[in-house]
Amino acid sequence: MHGGVPTWRLPENRAKASECRRQSGTWETGGIAMDSGNTAWILTSTALVLFMTLPGLALFYAGLVQARNVLSVLMHCMGIACAMSLVWFAAGYSLAFTDGNGWIGGLSKLMLAGIGRDSVVESAGIPETLFVMFQMTFAIITPALIVGAFVERIRFGAVMLFSILWLVIVYVPVTHWVWGGGWLAEMGVMDFAGGIVVHATAGMSALVIAWMLGARRGFPDSVHPPHAPWMVMVGAAMLWVGWFGFNAGSALAAGGDAAMAMIATHLSAATASLVWVVIERIRFGRPSLIGLVTGTIAGLATVTPASGFIGPSGGVILGLIGGVLCYFAVDFVKRALRIDDSLDVMAVHGVGGITGTLLTGFLASAYFGGVGLADGQTAAGQFQVQLIGVAVTVIWSAVATWALVKIITPIVGFRVSNQAELEGLDLAEHGEAGYRFQP
Repeated sequence: MHGGVPTWRLPENRAKASECRRQSGTWETGGIAMDSGNTAWILTSTALVLFMTLPGLALFYAGLVQARNVLSVLMHCMGIACAMSLVWFAAGYSLAFTDGNGWIGGLSKLMLAGIGRDSVVESAGIPETLFVMFQMTFAIITPALIVGAFVERIRFGAVMLFSILWLVIVYVPVTHWVWGGGWLAEMGVMDFAGGIVVHATAGMSALVIAWMLGARRGFPDSVHPPHAPWMVMVGAAMLWVGWFGFNAGSALAAGGDAAMAMIATHLSAATASLVWVVIERIRFGRPSLIGLVTGTIAGLATVTPASGFIGPSGGVILGLIGGVLCYFAVDFVKRALRIDDSLDVMAVHGVGGITGTLLTGFLASAYFGGVGLADGQTAAGQFQVQLIGVAVTVIWSAVATWALVKIITPIVGFRVSNQAELEGLDLAEHGEAGYRFQP
């Protein structure tokens, strides 16, 4: 540990140019060993996390909307992936992971300055370029998650401008607080793979933007059902597989932490899926495919912050609790709050990620097969730290999102016209159709 942060999250690198030579499974670069096994695993994990967004999340969301809006959702996910990659390269990585202060990183690695082929993350033995790329895939999927809150009624230009500014103003600082050695790291917050950094930020921002944008026509009683449940299932399956890179890859090493994170992740997803099925069976007399796979995502989101700190039983417990809470959160957001968070980003990702974050300190105990807490720390004390991390992140995400929408609206406009919403965003915004014959 370093300042309360797992060492695998800190790029304590020194770029040393020298000829690489292979020796016993490592590459030595100026005296710094580069581990080929860890490198191979994180290369794989990086591809898996990108696979979560493209095509996993894209298909998952696309199947949930009406047929006349399917291409707009795919366009949002693809456009965000491209834009976030460049923002991360230009400034995001440096501001998140280099030395600065407790609130934001420095400027020493803008446009990846000083990072060469031989730059190594010493604590993990992987190339720093690989660490940059791995973290880039997180920076891609997090704003892409927010897409689910505003589908079928938002301008493409607004999506792109909002996502770019949101990454810099919300995601990057929170990443530095938690994983880059910032103030939450110094407090000892535990977030293995993104309960705070990814799910709390995206979930709260999704809720605020959905509230400010307004509901779709006919919400909540006359909204059209998903046009392609089979597509939703395919996307969810891709997300489930890709999540192994997300959680197990966050160990930044091919070892016991990665393996435990993988099995805990899988068990949580399986448990939450069945929880969703049981609840639907009790309430409506029959379960749905959409419900089952939504439970899968709820389980995956809930276990994410705890995945590398807990044992298999912890994964089952989080799947059970997360499945129940996320299920009823969907109704609460739509019926009680009357906010059209269209694809349940807050209810599934936000509530799931926050729940897993708050329970991490309890389930990390040796009693549940976890790694235990820092010396002198109690479960109650860790819960307080986790609560502070969640509260500050949620407040910052909400305030920043509100300000961004207020700023962007007069510049590019946010919501499409009534005619465009009726026609569908595929034709109105992009001049294309997802299907030859559309309902």
